[in-house]
Amino acid sequence: MKCPICGQPAVPEYKPFCSRGCRDRDLLQWLGDGYRVPGPPADEEGLDMGENRP
Repeated sequence: MKCPICGQPAVPEYKPFCSRGCRDRDLLQWLGDGYRVPGPPADEEGLDMGENRP
């Protein structure tokens, strides 16, 4: 199995990645919205922004 980030062979400790660096880089992509699924735009009025709460 190859690392999905850099293509190097995967290491069991970090599977499916080859290193901690590639594992962390993948996590940062998820946390930073680097991986997104296309969909319809969000309704701005329907979003709860935490303002005007009772």
